[in-house]
Amino acid sequence: MSIPAGFDELIHPATRLSVVALLAATEWADFAFVRDSLSLSDSALSKQLHTLEEAGYLELHKEGGGRKRRTRVRLTERGRTAFDGHVAALRAIVEGAGSTAATETPPRQPHHSGTGR
Repeated sequence: MSIPAGFDELIHPATRLSVVALLAATEWADFAFVRDSLSLSDSALSKQLHTLEEAGYLELHKEGGGRKRRTRVRLTERGRTAFDGHVAALRAIVEGAGSTAATETPPRQPHHSGTGR
């Protein structure tokens, strides 16, 4: 089976896919909300956000300074397009596997007489 068009290796790992899926449901999200929603450490989330930002999939906006600093994040149009394409590719994989499984005949089971001999 070939990988369908739209499958995105960058956002496929579970943590990045979770981040992108969460952000796809909103316009902007606070860093703390994303971190807490996905049960990630600050450093783990920062690493994933940096990777996605470098790919042009999201935008970070920092407000304030010091202890009052607030970081907000959102998907870019490119990120939304990549997410939509990836979800469509995953659906194609799942649907393809389902149709393949339905057309295959199950393996034959050996017949046992039940006599114990």
